[in-house]
Amino acid sequence: MWTTISQGRAWHGEIKNRAKDGSFYWVDTTIVPFVNQDGTPRQYVAIRADITDRKRAEEALQGSEERFRAMANAMSQLGWIARPDGHIFWYNQRWYEYTGTTPEQMEGWGWQDVQDKVELPKVLERWQASIATGHPFEMMFPLRGADGHFRQFLTRVVPLKDASGCVVQWFGTNTDVEELTLAQKALSESTEQLRWTEESFRLMVESVSDCAIIMLDPDGRIVSWNNGAQRIKGYSAREIIGQHFSQFHLREEIDCGNPQSELEVAKTKGRFETNGWRVRKDGKTFWANVVFTAVRDQTGNLRGFAKLTRDLTEARSRDQLLRDNNMELEKARFVADDANRAKSDFLSSMSHELRTPLNGILGFAQLIETGTPPPTPNQKRSLDQILKGGWYLLELINEILDLALIESGKVSLSLEPVSLVEVMKDCQTLIEPLAQKRDISTRFQHLELPYFVNVDRTRFKQVLLNLLSNAIKYNTLGGVVTVECALNPSNFVRISVRDTGMGMIPEQLSQLFQPFNRLGKEASAETGTGIGLVVTKRLVELMNGIVGAESTVGAGSVFWIELPLATKLQHVPVEAEHPAQIRPHGLVDMLQRTLLYVEDNPSNVELIEQLVARRPGVRMISAADGNLGIEYARAFLPNVILMDINLPGISGLDAMKILRADPMTVNIPIIAISANAMPTDIEHALAAGCFKYLTKPIKINEFMAVLDLALSITNK
Repeated sequence: MWTTISQGRAWHGEIKNRAKDGSFYWVDTTIVPFVNQDGTPRQYVAIRADITDRKRAEEALQGSEERFRAMANAMSQLGWIARPDGHIFWYNQRWYEYTGTTPEQMEGWGWQDVQDKVELPKVLERWQASIATGHPFEMMFPLRGADGHFRQFLTRVVPLKDASGCVVQWFGTNTDVEELTLAQKALSESTEQLRWTEESFRLMVESVSDCAIIMLDPDGRIVSWNNGAQRIKGYSAREIIGQHFSQFHLREEIDCGNPQSELEVAKTKGRFETNGWRVRKDGKTFWANVVFTAVRDQTGNLRGFAKLTRDLTEARSRDQLLRDNNMELEKARFVADDANRAKSDFLSSMSHELRTPLNGILGFAQLIETGTPPPTPNQKRSLDQILKGGWYLLELINEILDLALIESGKVSLSLEPVSLVEVMKDCQTLIEPLAQKRDISTRFQHLELPYFVNVDRTRFKQVLLNLLSNAIKYNTLGGVVTVECALNPSNFVRISVRDTGMGMIPEQLSQLFQPFNRLGKEASAETGTGIGLVVTKRLVELMNGIVGAESTVGAGSVFWIELPLATKLQHVPVEAEHPAQIRPHGLVDMLQRTLLYVEDNPSNVELIEQLVARRPGVRMISAADGNLGIEYARAFLPNVILMDINLPGISGLDAMKILRADPMTVNIPIIAISANAMPTDIEHALAAGCFKYLTKPIKINEFMAVLDLALSITNK
């Protein structure tokens, strides 16, 4: 950390600190150096958020997951865990042993690589139905082993849900039932092909090791005791064969009831099944599934009974662990939610505190820049430096907030089919001025088909513009930026942004997508925060896509994203983006009109007062708190109201609600001007009835355009 900030670079990470009372606490810290002209730091600004509760929750959750995976690795069944969308991301050790694969190989594998091709469509259909409904999944189908042969498995998949009922993971087991299936089939088929005493049948029963198969004669005496029975119950065949099974009933089985009645039920109905605790020879208990089946010959005569016992203790323990794990997940989620709320409140407060002084710095600098008489050349150069530094600091604040919102899970995306052609055309129009300013040529591939990707339109455009602006900023003079699209077999479309810049060495490539890491460009003339690519990566992943980069030193770099195609490539109407209906300055009605500004900061009032002075025929009055603003609005009935949100007395939101409920002021346009820039702040203001929402620091051209629009509406 110290090496980074002492070299004039920003640092971000988590730090464990000791409090005055000796206890430890964790903080999420960003340290930004302010440097002298020679590049040496003169002071540092640290922004810290207490994440102690979140770390404790993560440690508890990690311990729970580690215990769960350790148990899954100890299972005899093949086990795996999948994400909510069905993508399997973890397999237990038994899976790798059976399939003969490694974790690296399984990263690119799927159902089609281990499943019989004939059964595959049916399996995928059942699996997709479970993902869509969140219901458990159970099915018999063959899986290919390391020797290339297929064996029959019983696959069970259960959803792990949070407190709200949403699936957070899927846990699946594949139980090898090849031998058991053969044995049960042999028992149910006629004795025409498999006689009771045939050696082939005995060998088959003996080969089943995970199920106790006990054969009884019609009177209930034990005539066969396989290896599985000896392993599960602890008795040898010499101790058991020839004895009536009821002699061992009370000692080995706790809660089965009358043993003779079980045979009577099986004899009458053909089958009797029960679950319950059993006792081994050594006195240890186990949870078992017990099935009695009557065996008859072709003429219907009773030949005896088959008793199958399966040890389900491990499965029962696993189910209990799943329930315990769900409870721990729920507790951890509550703790994490509290930490996220605290983090959001902190970010909102910090955003407001940083934007408020920036509003004065950038506002008055713009005012001088556009004032009369115009500034001298020396003053213009100084103003350019002030504005450049101010806008850069604002960009840093915005991107830090954006990244924090994404990582806290507060970003809501609206995924829908979006026309790739339309978005690329919009991005080309927006990026052309920057490219022309730097003498960069842009080449966008012409798409023959109207491809649609399943994305959030606004965030998708943000991702493309970030990649395009980087390709232009870090290109060579007179270079080229090329945008290409290509489909891949997995129904994804790859969008590549290629530049002809200096390229990157492998070490720089490995450091991409790290917050505040500008890969050695800190001292270059190009401004940047080192956060844009991190935000891009997070947004692409939230839209179910992936992002990557390739580079050759001296030849340039290519950044690419892959996004899923929409399932239906139909035309999706896009609302036209109508330009703001802004009247030219000369057409604004010259009649005397009133503007009320409700603001408690004198510096902000003075700034707006000088801007309004540029509109002849408009007078401005101000109120220093929300209650006084309501009184002035009712007394003067202004044409437009500018409203700060954080006011003494009542807030700007409450003042807007009161004005909207009053018939006298309900139609007056209210423009919110606030340093609160969180999306939720804007949503609440719009819901309270504001006409437009401008964030501090304001841009003069944007402010004047919105003011003219509001005045033109009230003039109709």
